[in-house]
Amino acid sequence: MTFSRPTFASVDELLAHARAGIERLTPAQARERAATGSLIVDIRPAWQREVDGEIPGSLIIERNHLEWRLHPGSGASIPQAADGQQWIIVCTEGYTSSLAAASLVSLGLPAADIVGGVYAWRDAGFAIADGASPVLTVGDSPPTTTRDPA
Repeated sequence: MTFSRPTFASVDELLAHARAGIERLTPAQARERAATGSLIVDIRPAWQREVDGEIPGSLIIERNHLEWRLHPGSGASIPQAADGQQWIIVCTEGYTSSLAAASLVSLGLPAADIVGGVYAWRDAGFAIADGASPVLTVGDSPPTTTRDPA
């Protein structure tokens, strides 16, 4: 087996490259975009959503299915995967979401991520619902500006 020469010297270099090609949103910007039709997609596995909760109204699609579910022409896409749909990807702290958003952009899909992930959303005082919702579901209510009682 022959391995090709690496494109990036480190994971940090890979991440910087991915972030250079995507829009990164603050939690407030993401909430505003969600209010006007963008969809927040939580890509974390169930165990992380169970521990840290979920953004109400987010679409749950774990990372390993993301491109197939969001690309309108994949043959395995979800109903929301329409041409021009704006996607906001979220993970725990905003690392994996950057790589995932860059992958979507490379497929021609409009995608951004949330700087700081779910932790930043929570720290901004925005609602977090108990997790873990089933995959390919949407929470009952849209993102709000109030913190849920802990």
